[in-house]
Amino acid sequence: MHYFHVDVFSPRPFSGNSLTVFPDAARLSSAQMAAITREMRHFESIFLSRDVAGDGPWRARVFDLIEELDFAGHPVIGAACVLHALHGRAASETWSMQLKAGTVEITTHRRGRGRYTSALDQKAPSFLGRPDIKDLASWFSLSEEDLDADLPPEVVSTGLRYLVLPVRSGALERARIALDLDASLAGLGAQFAYLLDASALEARHWNNDGVVEDVATGSGAGCAAAYLRRHGRIRDGEDAVLRQGRFTGRPSRMTISARGRSEDIRSVRVGGEVAFVATGRLEELPV
Repeated sequence: MHYFHVDVFSPRPFSGNSLTVFPDAARLSSAQMAAITREMRHFESIFLSRDVAGDGPWRARVFDLIEELDFAGHPVIGAACVLHALHGRAASETWSMQLKAGTVEITTHRRGRGRYTSALDQKAPSFLGRPDIKDLASWFSLSEEDLDADLPPEVVSTGLRYLVLPVRSGALERARIALDLDASLAGLGAQFAYLLDASALEARHWNNDGVVEDVATGSGAGCAAAYLRRHGRIRDGEDAVLRQGRFTGRPSRMTISARGRSEDIRSVRVGGEVAFVATGRLEELPV
């Protein structure tokens, strides 16, 4: 089985967020996809398939090292560039992908050999509540003084539910997850947490146990875009650059934008550059 290795949210290989893309995965079972993802050891892998007729959206399934995800940003963005390389005829193309959380559209642009840009329309976000600020800072080994006094914590979703927690300048460097946050976040109606320095436009995200830090989180960046627009920190429809990954040694740049105002945010877009690193072939499939 053929696959591609790409780096997402970076103009060059060996930076940004790595990904394996399997463009012809119709014959794989869920258990096989999970086993392959664990074998590849990238943060996530994405598996694509399509109807025999070749019409309709591409079906996409995304796995991380633990479970299948209903939605994820960087795998969809990277996979669309692989589809462009395999099937695109024009310099710019638009792709439709059906994930568990719904169908999304991704626009890709060919920039040169092995270089693409891609933008994902995450559609309208949902604002799911503002939790009490008490004790939230301690979840990340911070004090209440490290939180941004001008911006409230809020649970936002564009497919996955994130607690967006704004922090003051310098707090990102000190942040650490000391205890598994699965139960605590579930109590707020969230699945994950996204720490955001709204002034510097920089963010951090970890697995809920704090063991692995993500290089660049497209789904979290979409929630941050909706949040920043709602609170007037980015202009209506204007592109802004959100940085992540500095603390992992793989700095990444995500282009974000949102249209609308207050709770009426009508669309969110997240994009960036994608670099092709390698192609490969699995000689065996999991039983």
